[in-house]
Amino acid sequence: MNAHSPQPGDARPATPSPGVAADARRARWAVSLLFFLNGASFCAILPRYPELVEHIGLSNAAFGLAVGLGPLGGLTAGLTVAALMTRFGSARVSVAAQVVASTVHLAVYVSGSWLWLAVSLFLAAAADAVTDVAMNSHGMRVERRYRRSIMNSYHGWWSLGAVTGGLLGSLAAQIALPTWGQGVLGLVVFGALALLALRGMLPGHDTLEREQAAPGGATAQAAPSAASGGATAQAAPSAASAAEVPADPAPSGLRIAGMAPRALGLVLALGMLLVFAGSTEDAGNTWGALFMTSTYAVGPFVAGMAFVALQGAQTVGRFTGDAVVDRLGDRTTARIGALVSAAGMSFALLVPSPVTAVIGFALAGWGVATLFPAVYRAADEVPGVPHGVGMTVAGWLARLGFFVSPPIIGALADALTLRHALWLVPLYALGILVVSGALAGRDRGVEEGSVRTG
Repeated sequence: MNAHSPQPGDARPATPSPGVAADARRARWAVSLLFFLNGASFCAILPRYPELVEHIGLSNAAFGLAVGLGPLGGLTAGLTVAALMTRFGSARVSVAAQVVASTVHLAVYVSGSWLWLAVSLFLAAAADAVTDVAMNSHGMRVERRYRRSIMNSYHGWWSLGAVTGGLLGSLAAQIALPTWGQGVLGLVVFGALALLALRGMLPGHDTLEREQAAPGGATAQAAPSAASGGATAQAAPSAASAAEVPADPAPSGLRIAGMAPRALGLVLALGMLLVFAGSTEDAGNTWGALFMTSTYAVGPFVAGMAFVALQGAQTVGRFTGDAVVDRLGDRTTARIGALVSAAGMSFALLVPSPVTAVIGFALAGWGVATLFPAVYRAADEVPGVPHGVGMTVAGWLARLGFFVSPPIIGALADALTLRHALWLVPLYALGILVVSGALAGRDRGVEEGSVRTG
């Protein structure tokens, strides 16, 4: 059944959605800019990792431990995001945390010891965790205004930012720009643009669109927006996208973090998908340049291409992902992507060369491109889960994966080789296949008050 076709008992005609109000369109660009900056600011550091490792004098295991300890900051700070958004709103929280992140990144660039590097990455991950959940939450508000999937495009902008940052970092390494200089430039440029993004975000409480979309809630056909000149009404929710939000059932029985056990189990399964997707990304982010340098002895710019290839493929996958997900559903898209990721990385490791490595990292990135937006969408829609909690828990688990993965790969790389250690990436793809049933299928509607997971 096509996700856009009318359902039995659905009184809405199958007509095109009303135009999107100007404030929603402006907010989409503001959120997209924040995603871009979030990707670019940190990923510009990654091509400089080989210099930091050499300057400080770190082994693979020590470096992996420093990188792995960073997400502990995300695990800690991630628990506070729901409360922060409730008090200050997702727009202000996401922008403030991004400015803090850009500031902390300067400390990473000038690290002079293992402890300094580990603490800097800890603080950077803490700020990033807050930005991550808050900007996704605000993006969901905008998606509900659009009445169709646009979450993948946000993450496409993140990937585009990551590619841009990776290229800038690779170029800076090639021309031997001091790392402190790159850090100062990043703070000024990325921090100023983040503050600019705040001006375009949606006003009002974060639950506004959920209340309008819920059955029995406020009318979905809101009054014409002042920002649109009175010409366009806010779109009603559509079953084809995350705009359709089920009414939260009255709390009853055992509750854990405000969730019933069944809802908590679904959120935890969604979080595991982020563990596997995030660990796949980390293989390129943390180890891509080191793999190219240690295995093939390439120059700094070429070494950065493993990361750029992974994020570049993710960019394509995310900008095209909304159309694919609308046609196939999140679950089928995730399963196809897992097979592509496993095949691509296996090819790179079985047929070793700089070219096959770049191809392998690209296919691994393309394979997991839609998972983060799919999981954040699904976690935000689990019935009976308080606003922001589903995203927070799923994002927290993703940080747990970022914490565990780098030290394991680093230890395996010292015991064997980095090439052997990267065989974990196809295993991550197997994990995605196993847990992908937590995502919705092609029909992303709501049945009997609960998300369809079968």
